[in-house]
Amino acid sequence: MKSTGIVRKIDPLGRIVLPKELRNIFDIQEGTPMEVYTDGDTIVLKKHQTKCALCGNEENLEDYIGTKICEACLEDIRTMPKRKIRK
Repeated sequence: MKSTGIVRKIDPLGRIVLPKELRNIFDIQEGTPMEVYTDGDTIVLKKHQTKCALCGNEENLEDYIGTKICEACLEDIRTMPKRKIRK
């Protein structure tokens, strides 16, 4: 993870304000649903995905390496022939 150098205090209700620059960079607008994860002593915020990152399908989503992908696209990934990478 990359440090932004930005420090924010938690208010009495347990809220923090995400800096406008970060909200713009990550296209986070008022009302954007966010997921909260923990990893050891780290708290992670991530935009909640409600559709497949590859085709836009909104049904039968699974988490694949931290990204929502539908079952059809996952099957396509699993059955893709392995390609050799040229140097």
